Amino acid sequence: MRWDRFGQLKPDGPAAWLEQETARHAAICPFSPHARDEDQLAAALFPDAAVIDPRVGRFAASYVGHVEEAGFRPSGSSGGMVSWVAAELLRRGLVDGVAHVAEADPEREGRYFGYRIARSEDEVRAGAKSRYYPIELSAVLDEIRARPGRYAVVGIPCFIKAVHLARAEEPLLAERIRFTLGLFCGHMKSARMVESFALQMGVSPGAVEAVDYRLKNAGRPANWYRTQLKLAGGATAEQDWWHLLEGDWGSGFFQNSACNFCDDVVAETADIAFGDAWVEPYSSDGRGTNVVIVRSPVLHDLLEQAIGESRLALKPVDAEFVVETQAAGFRQRREGLAWRLAHRKTGLMPRKRVLPGTPGLPLRRRAIYRMRRAISAGSHRWFAVSRRTGIEALYRWPAKSMLTIYQGLAYSRGRVGALVDRLERLGRGAG
Repeated sequence: MRWDRFGQLKPDGPAAWLEQETARHAAICPFSPHARDEDQLAAALFPDAAVIDPRVGRFAASYVGHVEEAGFRPSGSSGGMVSWVAAELLRRGLVDGVAHVAEADPEREGRYFGYRIARSEDEVRAGAKSRYYPIELSAVLDEIRARPGRYAVVGIPCFIKAVHLARAEEPLLAERIRFTLGLFCGHMKSARMVESFALQMGVSPGAVEAVDYRLKNAGRPANWYRTQLKLAGGATAEQDWWHLLEGDWGSGFFQNSACNFCDDVVAETADIAFGDAWVEPYSSDGRGTNVVIVRSPVLHDLLEQAIGESRLALKPVDAEFVVETQAAGFRQRREGLAWRLAHRKTGLMPRKRVLPGTPGLPLRRRAIYRMRRAISAGSHRWFAVSRRTGIEALYRWPAKSMLTIYQGLAYSRGRVGALVDRLERLGRGAG
């Protein structure tokens, strides 16, 4: 896997190899139309699931809450549940290592984050927090193949799906990977977002040594994201996301192109999955709150025991609550995906659980999805040109213009929003 000019990781190799189709690759790529989908994988993994929901998938139970045990909640982006479960698996001797994403040395490794295998609780805790950055699994899977033991893998939905597809092809991986911990996902970002953040904060991207995408402050609402860049020499630079061009997550800046064709929001094939509880009163609680979906009987028992011991403060919720916490993601990956599939004109057609089509989709929603697609594709190109020429305005001005249009369509902001609202009212009147 190598960096392309847009700051995304892509397969690299001889042209003949890249162009040669193989049955194995078709079976293990999570976006391959020949690979098993999430419903098929989950049916085999969790045949006795107590609940089957068309949006959330199969599961035993779901919860909202946080870790009460000291240290986990303050050090995580949300309620501390991901690190706690990973650490608990190690403490109970259920695994020997946890593959997770941790900070990397950009000068030595050419990236800010990468997969590592944690073999102690301290190493797990060091990997806490969200990483909106391109990563890939190849090296860590090689380490799992090379070193005997039992492992857990933490990852976003497509990574967890890829792990299960690889396990089906390789008995060694099936034997050694015992648990999968999934992360709810909106989409992946390119490495260029860090560079853009730095430029907007008035610092050189080359001076950035580390990134905290979600600097935690218990006195502010959890959904008020603030990024901190750690710079050479010990200085830092900080900015709230809403002051940054890419701060509106739903607009799609620097989105990986594959994310346009994903229909899994909540890591449906993971033994346990975690997200942020983006509903009130939880979204205003700056200490952070998780929503948790558990599918593995072993992990279900583990959670229930810890709740009984007051180590976890979790209360049961239903599928509707889970969907509500991720409402925008489900619209994008159901309604929006149907629109994108219907408008795909070139390239390989993915086989998704959502059917192509836009029946009954309002004109304004269609315009929003069209604008997101334009931003996600255009932002890569605009920044590449700006980066090559050294002229920041070649990215900043088109980005600002597209964001203004998008927010007018999506939130009725500014003059664009007022105009769109007026046209919408006129359209209803004429109808």
